Amino acid sequence: MATLELRNVNKSYGSGLADTLKHIDIAIDSGEFLILVGPSGCGKSTLMNCIAGLEGISGGAILVDGADISGMSPKDRDIAMVFQSYALYPTMTVRDNIAFGLKMRKLAPAAIDEEVARVAKLLQIEHLLSRKPGQLSGGQQQRVAMGRALARRPKIYLFDEPLSNLDAKLRVEMRTEIKLMHQRLKTTTVYVTHDQIEAMTLGDKVAVMKDGVIQQFGTPREIYNDPANLFVASFIGSPPMNFIPLRLQRRDGQLFALLDSGQARCELPLGAMEVGFENREVILGIRPEQIQMAVAGASGPSSIRAEVEVIEPTGPDTLVFVSLNQTKVCCRLAPDDAPRVGQTLELQFDPSKVLLFDAQSGERLLPGKPQTAEQASKVAQFKGR
Repeated sequence: MATLELRNVNKSYGSGLADTLKHIDIAIDSGEFLILVGPSGCGKSTLMNCIAGLEGISGGAILVDGADISGMSPKDRDIAMVFQSYALYPTMTVRDNIAFGLKMRKLAPAAIDEEVARVAKLLQIEHLLSRKPGQLSGGQQQRVAMGRALARRPKIYLFDEPLSNLDAKLRVEMRTEIKLMHQRLKTTTVYVTHDQIEAMTLGDKVAVMKDGVIQQFGTPREIYNDPANLFVASFIGSPPMNFIPLRLQRRDGQLFALLDSGQARCELPLGAMEVGFENREVILGIRPEQIQMAVAGASGPSSIRAEVEVIEPTGPDTLVFVSLNQTKVCCRLAPDDAPRVGQTLELQFDPSKVLLFDAQSGERLLPGKPQTAEQASKVAQFKGR
């Protein structure tokens, strides 16, 4: 196990070109599972390659257990990597694929056999040791690729989108196996994915990336409940957060968000907030599970009538779409509460769960919550426009 720290890491492929990685600062403790998540082209695989030593960095430092490894060759970093393409040797058996790295390190044959047996038992592939990769399914090949990395007992494991080539059912099974493996071994792990479900279920810490910049770094719960900006809020969550454009209004020192369904209007109370935010263009964000059907006869200032336009049954939930402020809004309801298309519902909002974002910059605004110095600065910039 080892700590991993990235200090102001930058990566550029030449003068005059935009930086692929920009001022990356991340630190994880020994044994933690870090997820790098973001859309294609955001720089997450490049960052993974820089940690592995397959690509050099243009600035900053990469530290393992406090020692700078930025200038080391890959073989000296004591880091094992599982590639998206598995990268197995097609002419070798499963046994030889797992043992290959150990042979390169000139371990004794008895030690190699013992390590291969240990890894094969851990991954439940003992019956596959004499086969070649072409005789294996995608999930079996993935296990062999993982076994090759596990056999080395490195300080850090790197996984570069290891499940992207698997079907949906097998992805879920392998995701569970990877989590169980980490719980057993407790080895520091960095895992790259574009799948936010993998990010939320696997990681101790999550770094959300866009255009080579860390948009937010924290626990899955922090990123889900308190996204730093519009991009993080939209990327994390399935189905995604609803975003409703509107202007804030103030009355008697309280702010309100005006919602219009075409059938009714609702002044959603947002609580107290500093003067200067009213009459500003903002984006109201609320997750589908935070909009529920109101109890019969319990309509109030946080409820609104709206007509059902689309229904999507998913099994455990039913997604219901209505129109608010001329924007499609998704509500996640229990199957027993499923309405019909054209039916009018009384929907209840939880004002404490509502998030506000600056319509221009996408930065988060925090009504009624304590603010850090950085957040207060962003609010001041917003008000000064």
